[in-house]
Amino acid sequence: MEKVKVTLPDGSVKEYEAGTTIEEVAYSIGKGLGRDAIAGVVDGKQVDVYYPIEKNIELAIITIDSDEALEIIRHTTSHVMAQAVKRVYDDVQVAIGPAIDDGFYYDFDLAETINEDSLVEIEAEMDKIIKADLEIRRRELPRAEAVELMKQRNEKYKLELISELDDEMISLYFQDDFVDLCRGPHLPSTGYIKAFKLLNVAGAYWRGDENNEMLQRIYGTAFASQKELDKYLARIEEAKKRDHRKIGKELDLFSLQDEGKGFPFFHPKGMAIRNELVNFWQEEHRKAGYQEIKTPIILDESLWHRSGHWDHYKDNMYFTTIDDEAHAVKPMNCPGGILVYKNSMHSYREMPIRMAEMGLVHRHEMSGVLHGLMRVRSFTQDDAHIYCLPEQIEEELIGVMDLVDTIYSTFGFKYKVELSTKPEKAMGSDELWDQATAALKNAIDKNGLEYEINEGDGAFYGPKIDFHLEDCLGRTWQCGTIQLDFQMPERFEMTYIGQDGEEHRPVMIHRAIYGSLERFMGILIEHFAGAFPTWLAPVQVEVIPVSDDQLDYAFKVKAALSEAKLRVEVDARPEKVGYKIRDAQVKQVPYMLIVGSREEEDNTVSVRERREGDLGTSTVAEFKNKIIDEIANKEFTVEDTLS
Repeated sequence: MEKVKVTLPDGSVKEYEAGTTIEEVAYSIGKGLGRDAIAGVVDGKQVDVYYPIEKNIELAIITIDSDEALEIIRHTTSHVMAQAVKRVYDDVQVAIGPAIDDGFYYDFDLAETINEDSLVEIEAEMDKIIKADLEIRRRELPRAEAVELMKQRNEKYKLELISELDDEMISLYFQDDFVDLCRGPHLPSTGYIKAFKLLNVAGAYWRGDENNEMLQRIYGTAFASQKELDKYLARIEEAKKRDHRKIGKELDLFSLQDEGKGFPFFHPKGMAIRNELVNFWQEEHRKAGYQEIKTPIILDESLWHRSGHWDHYKDNMYFTTIDDEAHAVKPMNCPGGILVYKNSMHSYREMPIRMAEMGLVHRHEMSGVLHGLMRVRSFTQDDAHIYCLPEQIEEELIGVMDLVDTIYSTFGFKYKVELSTKPEKAMGSDELWDQATAALKNAIDKNGLEYEINEGDGAFYGPKIDFHLEDCLGRTWQCGTIQLDFQMPERFEMTYIGQDGEEHRPVMIHRAIYGSLERFMGILIEHFAGAFPTWLAPVQVEVIPVSDDQLDYAFKVKAALSEAKLRVEVDARPEKVGYKIRDAQVKQVPYMLIVGSREEEDNTVSVRERREGDLGTSTVAEFKNKIIDEIANKEFTVEDTLS
């Protein structure tokens, strides 16, 4: 019998008979490992535990309690859910069901509407499938056999997917009476699933195209243990309490109107937060050497052909005709910024030129994906474009990363870095892309940041660095980005006069930090659960008179604080003091100043903080100085209510 060599992660080499499975290798190392093994990594590719070893390989074994197992657990659970749905409903077709961040989903085509009660019934059927411990096996069938099998099972969506595959052998997974088109890997059997929960139902177009059938998508999650699942579900409940749409309505920050779907309306209190974010952004950019510009919202269509956005972005753009000429509402700020640069001749002595813009952009999003402030059709990008010499690239990239850190740390955000490389559809030569990607890598390394590579997800004109910030619930949000671009300077024939007196092309760096001002506000609302730090709070101080006799004094206190540009309100309602205090706390006002006859007589205020309660008596001047210092230092506290 032919022998094969298996090299393990520790460098040791073991010899087995050809055809030995990953599971058998695991048991040969130890019974515990054999029981826990759910998959393997063979020469860098994940495979099932039943995978037969036919040649010399490098092997790592994935166990049920490892980080790598989670995606496999969730993917398998999505298949179990699909099997359960087909058992519960007679006339149903399955579409696709991948593992995603924090869980999984599966899309179904059926006439009956799935609701919350349906999820309970489907979960019960899933429990039966899991308890039955059904073996899950991968089989490769010739294309014709796979097509015939799916025809017999009346699975039109699977037939469409098979028709798009180039493979002559089609990978299928068999799970008792359920068969699915899938590359895997999967758990060895359904009994390995220990903790799952179906979460909600949503509509989803087949292949994400609104011209296709509307399907029903069931979302769920799964974990290796019930303890981990319970922790996640508690986090979900906390996230519901922090939903920015709910808090935004309660605090009267913004609204979403049917007359403008995807176009948020900001109310006075929401504008107070927005303006503080803009002021902070402007000050930090001024200190970092940026000049601020503003470019038009509507520009001639020819500009978007020239920039390349037409070929890559026209389906997400809005259009209009002005004086019989075609125009487009800008989806990005870059071309307008380039026109500002090109408006005058530049010298190498001016470089780098840093131009920043809070630019309103519009992008057509399908109605099904609109979500509060997080996914909208009009938003403000805090763009900046840096035009520099080739030898200045690394220094400029490092400067941007420092600015990102300054801004994110002000809000208490940790963040992760991701480097995205050349996509399938891209402008420019491989040589330029390699040069740009190397520059980004070097800058990240010099900043001492850890990062992950996201292959093929760069912008069409250049590689990029994305910053994923982490909120107090551990959720990550992609906000900041840095993109290195050698293409736009060529397309727009941008030049500067070099030291040799000749014209040269500048290098262009695109970057944003908030990303979208609207989305960043939504993240902040949920991050702070509406309890904004004092410098951001829409109302910073609520003055509460004990009775109508102190109304004049209350407004005198307000006037004294308003002189320092503090946002102050007086609660003049004929309500009891306790009620007013509770109401101010519900509205997350950082400070309440209680004024009665004694305070008026002594020219003082009784200070209450929304979390700490009574802070004692203070003169108005002392309190004013204290709060001014707190605002200047941008102090904050994130109250994580999870245990």
